[in-house]
Amino acid sequence: MGDDQQQPIIIKRKKVNHGGHHGGAWKVAFADFMTAMMAFFLTMWLVGQKSEVREAVAGYFRDPGKYQSQGQSGVLQGSSSPVKNSGQPISIMKQKEETGGGKGPTAEERHEMSLMAKSILENLEKQAEFKRLRDNVKIQLTSEGLRIILNESEESPAFFEPGSAKLLQKSAIVLITIAKQLGKITNHLVIEGHTDASYAGGGGYGNWELSADRANAARQLMDVSGLFKEQVREVRGFADRFPMIEGNPADPRNRRVSLLLLYKSREQYYDQLELGQKIMEEITG
Repeated sequence: MGDDQQQPIIIKRKKVNHGGHHGGAWKVAFADFMTAMMAFFLTMWLVGQKSEVREAVAGYFRDPGKYQSQGQSGVLQGSSSPVKNSGQPISIMKQKEETGGGKGPTAEERHEMSLMAKSILENLEKQAEFKRLRDNVKIQLTSEGLRIILNESEESPAFFEPGSAKLLQKSAIVLITIAKQLGKITNHLVIEGHTDASYAGGGGYGNWELSADRANAARQLMDVSGLFKEQVREVRGFADRFPMIEGNPADPRNRRVSLLLLYKSREQYYDQLELGQKIMEEITG
């Protein structure tokens, strides 16, 4: 073979697999990262839990089969309740020692309530109609807050028409005056209705309905007369169950509406949602 007939030079190129972002290695690394983060946040969550919860979680991982066989009412799927059953409902509100609610109102709160009572009385004195109703209005400082009692009398109706939740127009000025003063501070209000034991009612309308309706009628008027939005926290109807004149449940003075202006340290106990055991699930299996 001559020099002019040399074989051609063949160059073989090696194909390189560029895994990089086209491959799946990054997914494995990302999954490891997410697992580590989950473990971190779970650890942080456990650190902030009570000892009962930490013990329950540890017990689950020590023996999952035992928790699986004991029901599914706890914080973990298939676990029993992490809180020992004391027979009492569990409140989502903080305990008294955590919130300071068990210590009662401060001296400053009591002083503020005393000033509010004085302001209400001074403004009521300016109303001519209050002279007729002076004996039907009582202002008390209690452990819960400032309580203003508007009670009926035997001689003639004071605030409501007999057997009705309709407010007397001439007496409405008392509620309006009180509302204007209460709306000046941020404390919340609870309104309670009471009847005496002599009211018989009729047509399915009795003491429960009357007491609740009178309390709500007072709320409706006060809401548009000076209270700030959502100042009323609760409206209650007690029928004749809590007479003011204990020795005489039929006394007309037991028919009353009470306005309770709460201490801020007591407000937390008027909006509680309680959590109990899932007894229906346990019964039905």
